[in-house]
Amino acid sequence: MLNAVRQGLVKRLGRLIGAQGRFYRKSLITIFIVSGIPGLIMGATVYWIAGGRVESELLQLHNRQIEQRSEQVDDQLGNLELLLSHWAFDTKFDYSLGSLDFIRNFERTQDITRTLIAMQGSNAMVKRAELYVGGTQSVLFNPEFNSIDAKLATALYEPLIRDKNTTYWTQWSFDTAHPENKELALVHQVPGGSLKPFGVLVFRFDSQKVASLLSMLTPYDEGETFLIQGNGELFVSSSGNALNSPFVHALREKLASLHKPKASFVIEWKNVTYTVSYGSLSRIAEDWTYVSASPISNITSPVVFISKLIITISLIILLLAAALAWLASRRIYLPVKRLVNLLGGPAVVSGQGDEFSLIETQWRHLHNESLELNTKLIEQLPHVKESFLHQLMLGYLNSYSEEDLHRRMEQFKWEVKEKQFVVIYVQLIGIASEEVNFRSGEEGLVTFAAVNMIGELASQYFEQSDILNFHDLTAAVLLVLPQQQSVQEACQAFSEEVKQSINSILKLRVTMAISRPATRIGEIPLAFERAKQAVSYRNFENSNQIIDLETDLAQGEDAGEFQYPFAIERELIQALRTGREGEASASLLAFLDALSCHGAKEIDVQQGMLQLLGNVQQAIMVSGINPSRLFKGANLYEQLSQIREGTRMVSWFQQKVVTPFLTELSGRSDAHVKRIIEQTMIYLQQNYRTDISLDNCADHTGTSPFFLSKAFKQVTGKNFIDYLTELRMDKAKELLRESEMKINDVADHVGYQHTYFNRIFKKLEGMTPSRYRELSRTN
Repeated sequence: MLNAVRQGLVKRLGRLIGAQGRFYRKSLITIFIVSGIPGLIMGATVYWIAGGRVESELLQLHNRQIEQRSEQVDDQLGNLELLLSHWAFDTKFDYSLGSLDFIRNFERTQDITRTLIAMQGSNAMVKRAELYVGGTQSVLFNPEFNSIDAKLATALYEPLIRDKNTTYWTQWSFDTAHPENKELALVHQVPGGSLKPFGVLVFRFDSQKVASLLSMLTPYDEGETFLIQGNGELFVSSSGNALNSPFVHALREKLASLHKPKASFVIEWKNVTYTVSYGSLSRIAEDWTYVSASPISNITSPVVFISKLIITISLIILLLAAALAWLASRRIYLPVKRLVNLLGGPAVVSGQGDEFSLIETQWRHLHNESLELNTKLIEQLPHVKESFLHQLMLGYLNSYSEEDLHRRMEQFKWEVKEKQFVVIYVQLIGIASEEVNFRSGEEGLVTFAAVNMIGELASQYFEQSDILNFHDLTAAVLLVLPQQQSVQEACQAFSEEVKQSINSILKLRVTMAISRPATRIGEIPLAFERAKQAVSYRNFENSNQIIDLETDLAQGEDAGEFQYPFAIERELIQALRTGREGEASASLLAFLDALSCHGAKEIDVQQGMLQLLGNVQQAIMVSGINPSRLFKGANLYEQLSQIREGTRMVSWFQQKVVTPFLTELSGRSDAHVKRIIEQTMIYLQQNYRTDISLDNCADHTGTSPFFLSKAFKQVTGKNFIDYLTELRMDKAKELLRESEMKINDVADHVGYQHTYFNRIFKKLEGMTPSRYRELSRTN
């Protein structure tokens, strides 16, 4: 393990010297400057020359492109004007239209419709070609013939006739319901050249097609392009913005401040830089101004790409120069590296020294680190070993194979080849006795002292032994013995000396369980568990015991039949109900004495005390007190099961159960009421065989039946008749279990008639009296 740590340290130091060695660093920097700086200078020059010139050329190209496209837009709009003027002077739209009956002259009407359809299809921008003829009977071709309401005609088309211009562009609303929806339209009055026109030819343009035409002025998706008439009455935008939008307003203000018919400029808007080109289009009656604004980022994107490409190539050249410098420096550094490798690896060089001056210092540093790691490993190994043994004993490593366990134990310096394993479980008892000077709460200290003694003795008897301290007056010893060694003799001699040492020094008694030998490591948890269970079958008396599982049958034998003291339990519960603390304490001691007599086992005593705890908690609950609230949610069963000595059990029971209950009970009823109920209960116990009633008890105690019934329920938690019935049933069950009296005699003895006794006994116990006697004697 130490060699692996040293090799890892050497490798890490070798990587660091390439960057920190003074001699190596100088050679590397020199070669890097020689090979890399010219490439960087060349890249920066190319970026400055190419990047700046390309960006300038792109901006100029963009402005020329906008001018060329504006001429194309101008040509398209001029073609539309010529087309409409040509049709306006056609003979189909002469003076005869003013007096023509379009209904009777349907052939002429159809000819006009076909002409308008042809006009509409002559240009993709034309959404609809319309002819309006005013007069006494106003008609509208759009392009089919339709009569038009005089009011609608006056609102929509008559203003077009009255305009001072014969041919003009306008933005007009052809929907009276939505006057805000205006369309771009080209209007020509008919007849062409007439001073008194009576109608108009109208080209209504598709808004999407107009926006598409304007998008020619900006080849990018972002930005703004619009046309505006000189007087501001007509405004068309490719993006659908209004004339009063903030960006359009800012552009118009900038155009007005330049006082030039044609130019380009740069404007900042919302942290975006736009390049703007504008000029004029010669239209009928008045010139239009076109404006094209595009973000510079769209125009200069090729420059950005070229710049990134140049930077990337420069970085690649720089990396190549670094690689070449690294290769060259390694070649130059090779003699120094050979010298450093004489010590088994490179050394870290820091501060002002170089490799040659600090080799000795680094060697000493590594040597000191090696000694320190060795010391730490020696210190930590016992703790890691103990942790592994603890997990193995408790069965946490059951998923490991025998080979894995074998390998891991050998890593912790155990010799386990051709060995057998024995577990000795040790339990200290008698800490609560008067001859011991230890106090409650010092269990951990006592266990620590005993474990040290056991470990010292084990090292004298066995070549390999390890001990686990459970800090609760228990410990476990793992013995690794040769397969041919006699286990019984060695373990018995060791156990006897441990017993004598603990008796004389700590004044405690000890119980030790010696497991059967295990030939496999995977059997150690089972051996530990069986030894631990064997200790729970020890005689409950305060004496030393050594249990050898190879020869003893401690787990299955009983010295006598276990007898549970039901009568003493009833006396204890009755004393608790009536608040007689002294009698309750005496009954508790008597109960433990009854449990632990006749060579009782520890497990029997513990089970009996746990059963008593359950019955007492039931009595507490019946009295109207919540045990969870009284004991503050503590797990009393778990606490009691951890105690293995009778004196400590009684002390715990008195402190944790009896005292809190009596304190709570004393706050609920006064002494006078308790004395009355106590007299009543004594009277019932003395006279339960007779025909006794609530009135008899009230007369005996000098109270009224109502008061006695209420007080009895408050103190005992039971109704008078329920308590009397329970008392009689308990006496009856005792007679059924412990006597040979007939069922009739038992019924008469407890104050019942035979038929009623059978009926109430079956109702309460779920079986007949004879069946109860049979089952109790079978058990």
